Amino acid sequence: MTAFIMRRLIGMVAVLFAVSVLVFIVFILLPGGDPAERMAGKNPTPENIHNIREKWGFDKPFYVQYARMMQKALNGLTPGPHSEYDILRSFDTRQDVVHEIVKGIPATMSLCIGAAIIWLFFGIVVGVVSAVTAGTVSDRLITILALVGISMPVFWLGIVLRFFFAETNTWFPDGGYVPLTSDPTQWFYHLLLPWFCLAVLFIGFYGRVLRSNMLDSMGEDYVRTARAKGLPPRAVLQRHVLRNSLIPIVTLFGLDFAAVLGGGAILTETVFDLKGVGWYAAQSVGGLDLPPIMGVTLYGAFFIVFFSAVVDFLYAYLDPRVRPA
Repeated sequence: MTAFIMRRLIGMVAVLFAVSVLVFIVFILLPGGDPAERMAGKNPTPENIHNIREKWGFDKPFYVQYARMMQKALNGLTPGPHSEYDILRSFDTRQDVVHEIVKGIPATMSLCIGAAIIWLFFGIVVGVVSAVTAGTVSDRLITILALVGISMPVFWLGIVLRFFFAETNTWFPDGGYVPLTSDPTQWFYHLLLPWFCLAVLFIGFYGRVLRSNMLDSMGEDYVRTARAKGLPPRAVLQRHVLRNSLIPIVTLFGLDFAAVLGGGAILTETVFDLKGVGWYAAQSVGGLDLPPIMGVTLYGAFFIVFFSAVVDFLYAYLDPRVRPA
């Protein structure tokens, strides 16, 4: 088990390194203009552009620029005084990228954790009810609603919810984020619509997956044996059918939560103006600002790789057969 964990940790580092190199190559090659000219502002002198290019290392080879940028990112994680050129800063705003990402994490975490609780709970409820009532009118109605939820784009649903419930009727705040430490009630109130908007897609998808798994489990031999022993239907459903059917849901939840936390909530944050990490990424992409894009991409890649490894660790612990020799 220890060797398996070490191999996965080494794989995490290798994936993060590959992602950082790939992102740097892509955005260096994209036609976004000379960063030194963008940072110099309007009507710059050649001397000014030359000084910026030299101080920021834009005149160095590709691998040197990459190494410097990664070193600046690591410096941003360490406390202590740093000069302007020792920290990863935005080309456009000159802000500390790591500081801006850290500042947006509370809003992103609040959005993703709340939405994850909602979609996991209601996804399980929808799946169980649909499986138990398979073939009935309620099952067909749930199926239709689930497909509608899966089909609705997040940005469209967010705009509709904000228009009808925040702008037209003013039942909910019109966007914005209130920190939990400042006012828990307003924190909850401001996040209700974003939570629901982000969770709708996953509720329908999880409900359909769980329904299919439960229907397959109901025909297994161990379920028929449990019924033949005289176990109550509720006990058969909870201990044998639902318990085994939830294993794929756990896998999906770990990967989906990592993807949402790592940037999948970018549209929801933008629509509701939450100013989290996703919102910061959207602003940076719009201006082809390389340092923030690299920082946010590594932030997202870390969570995705981390939760993928956690799921693998749990599987290896629960089932030794999945451990590689």
